[in-house]
Amino acid sequence: MSTLADENVLIGGCRIAYAAFGSGKPVVLIHGTPSSSYIWRNVTPRLIEAGYRVHLFDLLGYGASERPLDPAVDTSVSRQVPVLESLMDHWGLKSAHIVAHDIGGAVAQRFCIFHPERARTLTLIDSVGFDSWPSRRTNEQMKAGVDALIKKPDVEHREHFREWLLSTVVHKERLAAGALDIYLDLITGPVGQASLFQHQVAHYDHKHTSGITDRLFELGRIPVQILWGADDCWQVVDWAHKLHAAIPGSCLHVLPECGHFAMEDQPERIGELVIAFIADHPLVIPAHAETQGP
Repeated sequence: MSTLADENVLIGGCRIAYAAFGSGKPVVLIHGTPSSSYIWRNVTPRLIEAGYRVHLFDLLGYGASERPLDPAVDTSVSRQVPVLESLMDHWGLKSAHIVAHDIGGAVAQRFCIFHPERARTLTLIDSVGFDSWPSRRTNEQMKAGVDALIKKPDVEHREHFREWLLSTVVHKERLAAGALDIYLDLITGPVGQASLFQHQVAHYDHKHTSGITDRLFELGRIPVQILWGADDCWQVVDWAHKLHAAIPGSCLHVLPECGHFAMEDQPERIGELVIAFIADHPLVIPAHAETQGP
């Protein structure tokens, strides 16, 4: 199984892959880069067993969702917000508990600021924020230009990103023996390599988060928890403390022996913390009117 998202819906003329599992109060999971909803495969069963209905999807341009041929199609963080809105409408959800990782955290921050009435709680896991992204390493790589990176030999490209993905975890042997090849297959080959740079890397731009820095305090209107790998070398833990300080009333858990792909290193602990947090805030639904969207 290389994807959890095995259903499809057209949103804004583009095909979005999604899935829903279980029954109970709704939880929406948002993945980051360079991954897909597959990253939630070890967390989803725990949420289902705890009595929640889990909704997940592949971002536009990622995973099993459409990867538009036209480079003019916007697959940025900001563009993913109306995709999420439309998906929730498709699922019949007025509101849900939101759990988001990496750039999915940027999508969630914007969504919950502009549409707070649709979020019951927010959990951010090793999320980008402020001007924390793209990394210096990514900026250096991008100096070659998107076209040059797309045309890089497949073997060289795959080996580079194999090492890059292994840096997301503490337990490298476990990732190498399990999901690593699946993640690599999504971003290599004639479709995956071009799609990675066109739909993901080309849109690594902190304007989507730095532009809402002065509004992060608004996230204090809903319960927020922040989960972070102590060994995250992509988004170092200093960013977790900065985000925690910016969101009134938020709680922070720093997880030992855990890297940036926290759901690979510590799926049991992530599941426990998400379930406990949601259980502590079962009926919190902001009643104020929707603010102006992105």
